[in-house]
Amino acid sequence: MAQLLLIEDDERVRTALLRSLRDLNHQVASAPDAMTGLRAAIDHRPDLVVLDLGLPDLDGAQMLRMLRGVSDVPVIVATARDDEEEIVRVLGSGADDYVVKPFTAKQLDARIQAVLRRVGGGSAASVDPTVSVGPLRIDPRGRSAYLDGRALELSPKEFDLLYYLAARAGEVVAKRQLLTDVWDLPFGGADKTVDVHLAWLRRKLGETAQAPRFLHTVRGVGVKIVDPAEGSAQ
Repeated sequence: MAQLLLIEDDERVRTALLRSLRDLNHQVASAPDAMTGLRAAIDHRPDLVVLDLGLPDLDGAQMLRMLRGVSDVPVIVATARDDEEEIVRVLGSGADDYVVKPFTAKQLDARIQAVLRRVGGGSAASVDPTVSVGPLRIDPRGRSAYLDGRALELSPKEFDLLYYLAARAGEVVAKRQLLTDVWDLPFGGADKTVDVHLAWLRRKLGETAQAPRFLHTVRGVGVKIVDPAEGSAQ
């Protein structure tokens, strides 16, 4: 469970998100304008801030710069503005992620979980983050991975990719989502980047694309990691 602060001036949107995020087991406080939100972020120190840009008293991007002067709390900008230059500017000002309205609460929750994993905050800090998939064990704190008790020699990005998939074992993840969450490319990138890293991971896991054990490609959808003992659901 994460402690969230939602800064959103639209009462209808704010109420709906409050209800939905609480249903997803988050504790959520809210503010209807920038200055109230800024004070709440400083006073109550939430795990993460969800920030709209179109606020009545101060532009959200300006508020973000003010917040960054006093706090490193993770911030997800959630706004209707989809201009590429604006997105680049806001990310450059210190936002950790940027989502464009409309979106579902589950989509926002996935972004929240991804950001908290990257910064090591929220409820993840109070539990053991080690992930196991069959004989594969991954410890994000020590950035170490073991297969049948043998340490795997992984590059930083190989480790990030493996841990991201293992934390979602059995779930098919689109390559575009991997580019966003693992490579921090909010506008996407070349799918070949993912393919190459998957090939390197497969080699280190002792498998191939033609004879997968852990990493299974679902054609036209994405990739998933599974326990070899459970077999492939392809």
